[in-house]
Amino acid sequence: MADIQALQERFISLYGADSGHPVHVFHAPGRVNLIGEHTDYNGGYVFPAALTFGTTLLARRRDDRQVGLASTNFDLHQHISISDLANDPAHDWMNYPKGVIRELQLAGVDVGGYDLLYSGAIPNGAGLSSSASIEVVTAFALLTLEGQPIDKVKIALLAQKAENEFIGVKCGIMDQFAVANGKKDHAVLLMCDTLEYRHVPFQSGAYKLVIGNTNKKRGLVDSAYNERRAQCEQAVAELRVQYPELTLLGQLTLAQYNEAEHLIGDEVVRKRARHVVEEIDRVLQSIEVLERGDLEAFGQLMNGSHASLRDLYEVTGFELDSMVEAAWKVPGVLGARMTGAGFGGCTVSLVHEDSVERFIEEVGKSYQAQTGLEASFYVCEIGNGVEQLDR
Repeated sequence: MADIQALQERFISLYGADSGHPVHVFHAPGRVNLIGEHTDYNGGYVFPAALTFGTTLLARRRDDRQVGLASTNFDLHQHISISDLANDPAHDWMNYPKGVIRELQLAGVDVGGYDLLYSGAIPNGAGLSSSASIEVVTAFALLTLEGQPIDKVKIALLAQKAENEFIGVKCGIMDQFAVANGKKDHAVLLMCDTLEYRHVPFQSGAYKLVIGNTNKKRGLVDSAYNERRAQCEQAVAELRVQYPELTLLGQLTLAQYNEAEHLIGDEVVRKRARHVVEEIDRVLQSIEVLERGDLEAFGQLMNGSHASLRDLYEVTGFELDSMVEAAWKVPGVLGARMTGAGFGGCTVSLVHEDSVERFIEEVGKSYQAQTGLEASFYVCEIGNGVEQLDR
């Protein structure tokens, strides 16, 4: 967690001391998806968790219609008029809070003026949802300070809408949902199609979550994502011969899919569909094994997820495979897989606390030897979703 006193001093140096209004402190986490990849847009389950590090926001009301935007992570800061909100590429990170304020206005919330200071502990570009963290903490803080009712599901939807419509990134709901609705020592079982969810205890005991960033720029994601979506839609169209009501692959059980797979003509499309249906089944198995405290079985499901993303969905790539295969060789590792869209980004591993240093050293060395790239590692714990810290 950020050093709040140092942030308060920075806030005063930027915005001055005597305004007659108190400074309030809020925090929203980053997130990692533990299992359930490329299932969200197929109407299936995902299994993300909030992390203990994220974005801290200091906020203080102003007596005019200006919003001050500043960050400890970027030099860019300025005041903007609350009645003049447009996406400006020159405003870079500031477009995220601007988008949220605009969505709040469209939802009928009369947002007043505020001075805002953000401090992010999420590595940029690591695939741990720094943008969702900024969006959710902004929405939560402004709704709280405006005395509005707090509904964290609605906050997630509003933050997603800001990213989709103001920023122009067509993300799904998982990131904002996990950031808003996370709970310490629990993961979130979320059905992306209906937003039904529940918190599942994740008692990792002597095991730590270690996130490895490949530090590879992800060039193929958009085109591959669109191609995979189209292939899943093609599979649904062909499976409708047997299941006329089918609209998404996530509506099929594995047994139903096995019965009808022969209806899919193209072998590649069959592989894509099989990954989705089996991955959803792995998520449901994960809930069972975690509820009986069997971390070893969960690790095996993580390994199976990665193998499926490599062989059936084909979204891993050389760097992710190199990192995961190196992780599998380290004693004390129960499971490791890619997490996120693929073709770069991050891995997540479940590592015994006594093996963490060895893991970072050996996986880092092996990965660099194979790829020529230097990895970054983050040892994580599961924390709460968005919250106010100064209550």
